[in-house]
Amino acid sequence: MNRVALITGASRGIGRGIALALSRLGYHLVLNYAGRADAAAQTAEDCRTAAHTNGHTIRAEPYQANISLAEDRRRLLDFTRMTFGRLDLLVNNAGVAPTVRADILEASEESFDRVLGINLKGPYFLTQQAARWMIEQIHQDPPATPRPKIVIVSSISAYTASINRGDYCLSKAALSMMTRLYAVRLAEHGINVYEIRPGIVATDMTASVREKYDRLIADGLTPIRRWGTPDDVGRAVAAIAQDLFPFSTGEVFNVDGGFHLDRL
Repeated sequence: MNRVALITGASRGIGRGIALALSRLGYHLVLNYAGRADAAAQTAEDCRTAAHTNGHTIRAEPYQANISLAEDRRRLLDFTRMTFGRLDLLVNNAGVAPTVRADILEASEESFDRVLGINLKGPYFLTQQAARWMIEQIHQDPPATPRPKIVIVSSISAYTASINRGDYCLSKAALSMMTRLYAVRLAEHGINVYEIRPGIVATDMTASVREKYDRLIADGLTPIRRWGTPDDVGRAVAAIAQDLFPFSTGEVFNVDGGFHLDRL
């Protein structure tokens, strides 16, 4: 039986990289997206092709939902339940940067509400609903095996201060605590929760600062002197999906080229 993963923000960038990695493992996929239906459809097709190349036949279903909205979160999970009847892996990946990078002395409440709504409120309450469903699955006869898992994609901005992206940094720092909270709460049910912490990854979100980070990386900002890729993050999620860390929960996986290492 194919296992099922729901990935938020799956049409492009890191979410797409995660989707492709899971498709190669034979996961059925629900590919949540907010606005780019064309990109989501292309990712779904590419996932089916990647799965076939690796000897699997999968379904990859795009589904539009704004996870900052309670009704959209409900629709997303209802669609997953009606389509596949199970959920083995939730990947909270959807996230946005502020529309305008403004100094924290000038930043607006409107930006704060938008960023925190999508980056934190959405995954917090989506995880709450998904966890209830996962617990329900575990108590079925026979119980779901292997046990479901939850992955939360944060950022090096969880601990690295960017004074022109204060709302973004706060949202990512809060996701780290969210990981710990759900890891503690769900451990008794055998549901492990993990945080993936990407560094500087080449996506649409970082395209506008490409030249800046090209210089910084070349000058040694990261010990591994290259940009990260969505596939780098996807491989980390794939390792978790294969149940390679059964005695770990609340763990942080840095996918950042060594950025987190203190150096003299």
